Amino acid sequence: MHWLDWAAVGAYFLVMLLIGLWSHRRVDDVSDYFTGGGRMPWWLTGISHHMSGYSAAVFVAYAAVAYDYGITVYVWAFLPLALGTGVGAWLFAPRWNRLRERYQVASPLEYLVRRYNLPTQQALAWSGALLKVFDVAAKWASVAVLLKVFTGMSMTNGILLTGVVTLLYCTVGGLWADALTEFGQFVIQGVAALSMMWVVLDRLGGVSGLGTLWHRLPAGHTDPLVGPYTAGFLTAYVVVKLFEYNGGMWNLAQRYMATDSPRSARRSAGLSAALYLVWPAVLLLPAVAAPVLMPHIADPQQTYALMAQSYLPVGLVGLTLAGMFSHTMAMASSDANAISAVVTRDILPAVLPGFREVSTARGLRAARVVTVVFITVSMVVAIEADHFGGVLGIIVGMVAAVMGPISIPMLLGLLPAFRRCGPRAALTSWALGLGGYFFVKYGLDGASQTTVVVTPLVTSLVVYAGLGLLLPEPDAEADAVVAAVSGPEPGSGTAARPVAKRA
Repeated sequence: MHWLDWAAVGAYFLVMLLIGLWSHRRVDDVSDYFTGGGRMPWWLTGISHHMSGYSAAVFVAYAAVAYDYGITVYVWAFLPLALGTGVGAWLFAPRWNRLRERYQVASPLEYLVRRYNLPTQQALAWSGALLKVFDVAAKWASVAVLLKVFTGMSMTNGILLTGVVTLLYCTVGGLWADALTEFGQFVIQGVAALSMMWVVLDRLGGVSGLGTLWHRLPAGHTDPLVGPYTAGFLTAYVVVKLFEYNGGMWNLAQRYMATDSPRSARRSAGLSAALYLVWPAVLLLPAVAAPVLMPHIADPQQTYALMAQSYLPVGLVGLTLAGMFSHTMAMASSDANAISAVVTRDILPAVLPGFREVSTARGLRAARVVTVVFITVSMVVAIEADHFGGVLGIIVGMVAAVMGPISIPMLLGLLPAFRRCGPRAALTSWALGLGGYFFVKYGLDGASQTTVVVTPLVTSLVVYAGLGLLLPEPDAEADAVVAAVSGPEPGSGTAARPVAKRA
């Protein structure tokens, strides 16, 4: 890269670190560190939710799918995000905010002790934390692929560079640093993506060339569903993302908890849904058009990087690389904050009883230490990502498949229709769902990607709802939690009072 490109990347890293240092002054306790003290404006949390929802995998794994199959990547990978987040704006976003407001929780899993019991909370916490290590590892590996193409930097060094910079700013500033850097990243990435789209349209012959592009693409590239991406796969993916993007991915629940009211949380989710509907189409247009402009790319995962190097002027190449960094750093830092919240608020108090009455200073110190450990472990796993199926294998095959068993008890437990589903339903659905995943993934030869994703999801959903219907577990405390998060809106004079936490 030219020195101007390196300057753009260096300036990006410097701005991220300065935001982290500025955010440090806004963090006085664990509530500020994990939920921004409930003071974040809805537009900031909406952009933060959106930026935290996908990473540089868009420019690596998903760009490869766009190069090989065409527009199907937008249909199955991103329309479900818009749909799921839009539905969640009404079903889940206000409930997460009421949890923080009425129970003073700082972790998305903190309420599960009241709603179910301690074993259920711990099962979801431990398994979800382990899953997130692999999820974030896939994101570091994505960035390393891009760095290797742009700069020749080795995969290991690329992972270490991105991880260490992210570690510095998110450890210091908590959720405020995450949200503010994500806003800055959104602006930078927006300039880079629009520049890339502009030069691609120019290569196609201008805006009019966009209309003829679809006739010049290889056969099947304009089909909404093609190859392994079937209607069954799409249906399963929609349901998975409904749970994942409304709280199953814990960092996204934190965005709703960080707003000042349930109404703001709903507006935040609506903004994120609108961005998921529009912005991925802008990001992926170059990769979709690549078979026409660059028809002989040996490794499709390098599609976006090679196009940037070939078409963009000096300076904009570095800005584009920074924009690709932005998605990964946004998701990884927000995941690290969520995992730190779960470990320090849910796991450590259960494992170390003395941690329940920890001081504010010690609690903040523990949160930062956990953040460091999580990012470090995820970087180690990223270096060995190929042993776990590569970037797309981890994101789709592992994360999408295992997300259902972990998130179904957590999300459905907030809804009145499932208030009779107790600890037995939650733990059994979690265990059998994970068991179904391991059976089809490792015990069933030749299982399709659709089968791997569908089996744990359907198993958990059927078991959870079925046990709640056939063997209900009525509980006054669980009913109180569901009633409290279901409304009415604050200011009505009938807000539910917090109840004592179960022993």
